[in-house]
Amino acid sequence: MNGNQIEGLIGMLATLGILVLLVLPSVLGIVRDRRIDRRLRAAERPGTPRPTEPAEEPEPRGRRHGAARPA
Repeated sequence: MNGNQIEGLIGMLATLGILVLLVLPSVLGIVRDRRIDRRLRAAERPGTPRPTEPAEEPEPRGRRHGAARPA
């Protein structure tokens, strides 16, 4: 490979990299929308068990946010 071919290869790879960076958010959004649509369709079907709400986590013992430290 001579210098011109290497420059062309680097330019082509840079262009493809920029294209991937521009297209990736759109593809991720489409995948997310499809997942949400599948969940909504599953929730509309009769006989489908509905997920229960997660139990509340107990408040951790020890220091609490905003509490003053004992002297």
